[in-house]
Amino acid sequence: MTEQLLALLPLYGLPLLAAVTALSCLGLPLPASIVMMLMGAFAAAGDFNLAGVFSTALAAAVLGDQAGFLIGRFGGSAVIRRLSGTPARKAALARAEERIASRGAIAVFLTRWVLAPLGPYVNLIAGATAYPWHRFTVFGVAGEVFWVGGYTGLGVTFSDNIMEIAEIAGSLSGFLAAAAIAALLGWRIVSILLHKD
Repeated sequence: MTEQLLALLPLYGLPLLAAVTALSCLGLPLPASIVMMLMGAFAAAGDFNLAGVFSTALAAAVLGDQAGFLIGRFGGSAVIRRLSGTPARKAALARAEERIASRGAIAVFLTRWVLAPLGPYVNLIAGATAYPWHRFTVFGVAGEVFWVGGYTGLGVTFSDNIMEIAEIAGSLSGFLAAAAIAALLGWRIVSILLHKD
C-alpha cells in the first residue's frame, strides 16, 4: 500500500500530504513521516513550495491531534473500551494513560515526535481524562513543529537519497518506541519486585 500511496504523491501533493498526516495522528497506520520526507525532497527539487509543505503538514498534524483529543473528551471511556480490544492496544493505552498522569505536558510534547507511535493514544487519554485543552494544544503544536520540521528537513537535505533515509528514519522511530516501552516495562517489573518484599 505504501508504494501506491507514494506514487500518488506527485499528482495530489499537498491534499494527500494533509490527509495522510491527519489520519496518522488519529492512529491509522499510514507512512506520514515518509510522505513528509518525500514532499521535502520535492520542495528541494522545486516541485512544491517548502513553506506550503511545512504549513500543510503542521496544520494537518495539529488537526489530527485535536480530533483525537475531542474524541477522547466526548467519547471517553466508550472509545477507550473499544480500542483496548487487543492486548497490544490495551498496553499502549495503559502506557499513554500513565504518561499523561505522571508527566502531562512532556508526554504530549514527546509523543508528537520522539515516541510518535504513542501519540494517538495520548490524544485520546488526554481528552478522556480532562487534561487541560490549552496545555495539550501548546505542547502538541510544539512537538509537531519538531516532527514536521525534522522530516521535511530530512527530505530537503537528503533529497538525492530520500528512500534510504526514509528506511533509516522509520527503523529509528520504531526502535525508540520499543526502547521506551522496554524501559517502562523494566521499571514496572523492578518496582513490583521491590514492593513484594
